[in-house]
Amino acid sequence: MMKFDEYRAMDATDLAGQIACGNLSAEEVLDCAIDRALAVNPKINAIVTPYYDDARQYVKARPLTGVFAGVPMLLKDLVGEWKGHVTGNGSAACRYDVSTRTSTLFQRYSSMGTVFIGKTNTPEFGLLATTEPLANGPSLNPWDLTRSSGGSSGGSAAAVAAGIVPMASAGDGGGSIRIPASCCGLFGLKPSRGLIPSGPYGELWDGAVSEHVITRSVRDSKAVLAASIGADYFSHSPSLVDWETLSARYDEKKPLKIGYTNQSFYGGTVHQDCVDAVSHGVTILRNLGHEVEEVELTLDAEKLMNCYGDIYTAHVNADVTELIRRFGKRFVRDHIEPLTYFIYQIGTRFPAGKFVLSKRQWSAFSNTMEEWHNLYDVLVTPTMAVPPYNIGEMAGTTLETAFLKLSNRLHVSGWFPPELLYAVSKQQLLKVPFTQLANLTGQPAMSVPLYWNDANLPIGVQFLGRRLDDLRLLALASALEEAAPWFTKVPDL
Repeated sequence: MMKFDEYRAMDATDLAGQIACGNLSAEEVLDCAIDRALAVNPKINAIVTPYYDDARQYVKARPLTGVFAGVPMLLKDLVGEWKGHVTGNGSAACRYDVSTRTSTLFQRYSSMGTVFIGKTNTPEFGLLATTEPLANGPSLNPWDLTRSSGGSSGGSAAAVAAGIVPMASAGDGGGSIRIPASCCGLFGLKPSRGLIPSGPYGELWDGAVSEHVITRSVRDSKAVLAASIGADYFSHSPSLVDWETLSARYDEKKPLKIGYTNQSFYGGTVHQDCVDAVSHGVTILRNLGHEVEEVELTLDAEKLMNCYGDIYTAHVNADVTELIRRFGKRFVRDHIEPLTYFIYQIGTRFPAGKFVLSKRQWSAFSNTMEEWHNLYDVLVTPTMAVPPYNIGEMAGTTLETAFLKLSNRLHVSGWFPPELLYAVSKQQLLKVPFTQLANLTGQPAMSVPLYWNDANLPIGVQFLGRRLDDLRLLALASALEEAAPWFTKVPDL
């Protein structure tokens, strides 16, 4: 029987190789993953829907093929669908919503030979940078059980950090891959807009969302990207980007010109641990031969924050409206969280033209970054402005929650302007001010686990590249991984 220490010592690529050559069986690898889940998931609440028996039957029923044949994997329980299984979206309103189809990306994961063993915790509809849904309870950080695992892919990150699986699916609409990767000491890449299919939904959050995985090794992330890339039948236009096109865009040996900043994009303060993480990363980059200098990046903080808030207002309204059409307003109001319903109500008075104008502002940010990248190949920032926050720290106060509930019950939430919502959200966004930009511009961005503070909490460093420069970022990440290995840094859980 495979021992857990042997299992955790291998990434997904290693496990697949050992299974392929017959040194390990898919059954014993799966048993190890399930045993680990049974041992630690009660402590961290990462997996909300286990599929252990289904996984065992799946492995026995057919020969597995693909780049990750036999490797256990977890699916984020948000948006992505697996036919015959519930897509819960972190909400009590969706608890019994059984999917009648499998989404394109999950089909591609299955074609890689992965074995799905469950679905992971997420905040309701992925709206927060912490995973603490009322429907499922919080996902706890394996490095410190009093801390958040981040959001919205917090369950996926907690499970990978805890050693349950070597990789788990994730999605990023404002930092939801990078923030949990930072909180949990993992590697997280948000791919360029349009590389990863989002069928059968078309563009998610008007293209702000990119789906991918959270992993412990860079090569696992790269291999998943290679096998996921490309448009599907639901794309608005065929993708002209394939793996060969991406590969031709960069010279792996070319020294890079890199700019870094610790200045919050929203004007708030940045914790010294996060500044130290960037300084540590800069030292490694210079030792690797790259030209690195501190820069100032001029962004309109109010417009950036409002653009991001407008995504929430428009899309939450659309999503909740669809739930109301299916289940009725009273049921939905009583089964979604007060903040979600409050946003929905505000969205009922949010003009379509205002959202179109907001979307046009994305192009202005894209132009700013394109001009910046004429001077620099990569931008380096902290991933977050603070170390992993405490459970409950990102939630509203008791008074705020009572206000939301009362406003919803009295049906007056819709009379408040979106600006009130944005003002309330500002304190939370000031903790994670660096990640939303890449979602608006469509750039690739990654969080790399290069630093642990004195409390042994991981602090990620973010790297942003030009559009479609995903492989340049991955090559840089591989070099950083070799220069400052993190794979053997695991929580004592």
